[in-house]
Amino acid sequence: MTTMIDIEARGTQHCETSALGVLLRHQGLDLSEPMLFGLGSGLSFLYWDGKNMDFPFLGGRIKPFELTRNLAATLGLELLTQETTSPRRAWDNVAASLDAGHPVGLQLDSYHLDYFGSKIHFGGHVVAMYGYDDHEAYLVDTDQQGGAVSTSLTGLARARAARGPMTAKHRSFTLTAPRNPPVPREHIVPAVTACAEAFLDPPIANLGHRGIEKAGKLVRTWLRRTDDPQRDLPRTALLMEKAGTGGALFRNLYRDFLAERTGLLDSSHLRTGHTLYTEAATLWADVAVLIKQAGETGDEQCLVQAGSVLGALSRIEREAMQALVRLGNETPA
Repeated sequence: MTTMIDIEARGTQHCETSALGVLLRHQGLDLSEPMLFGLGSGLSFLYWDGKNMDFPFLGGRIKPFELTRNLAATLGLELLTQETTSPRRAWDNVAASLDAGHPVGLQLDSYHLDYFGSKIHFGGHVVAMYGYDDHEAYLVDTDQQGGAVSTSLTGLARARAARGPMTAKHRSFTLTAPRNPPVPREHIVPAVTACAEAFLDPPIANLGHRGIEKAGKLVRTWLRRTDDPQRDLPRTALLMEKAGTGGALFRNLYRDFLAERTGLLDSSHLRTGHTLYTEAATLWADVAVLIKQAGETGDEQCLVQAGSVLGALSRIEREAMQALVRLGNETPA
């Protein structure tokens, strides 16, 4: 027996926005990937290190699934989330939605998916599921992972049951749009200002503009932080540019969101934010190149230079968010 829903697997770069796009297009709401990311207030920054970590982690977005929650709240979508510790109930939840003609979002550990080329545990991965048969599950992932793909039902079960950092308990979710689909233009200001407020006033120094400033100081020590710089530094650079970030640690996506917004909303603050994030995106790509070069050559000056660029990025992004947070007080022309 085969259950299959007719969906559009459009080229995408980031896993969660890829899944959201599939679910919303099925509801008749067609938004670009940068728009989904921006309306979900997805941009952030995290510098994380710990005794149990092999190497520091640089994150450029909010926590997994928070983007989905934010987007649903911003656009007034009905978000139905189901979690369970029972593998059988978890499958029944998904099968019921698919049998009723509704694609489903899944949060899982990408390590166990058959088609995933990079075997690294990541429990915050999100896919859209649109069908199944007796042996395979049919999913939509990012372009990098193949777009419309399939994995064995046993692999899918392991991925959903995985436990560890960023995992959820067999989380599945569906989205339902109201009868009259929302107009994104009306939701630009609250989405942008919420993102800016969180970035400007982080609860700890590892987040937001403070986290970027901290990274600028600590990145200079990274050659002494690892036993294998030729592995760890280039891998970090690769994660910044290629691991579903859209490039430049999600700054390309946010730059493109702001560009799309300036076409709908005439705002000097929005234009300022876009100009500054255009500059920031270029500089983040430069940081990735310098980190990679440091790992390949062992030249600490590359990390010193990367630290200086990160210091500049902290100031640039703070200035950008200070402009964007003022959108709420501006009367559009």
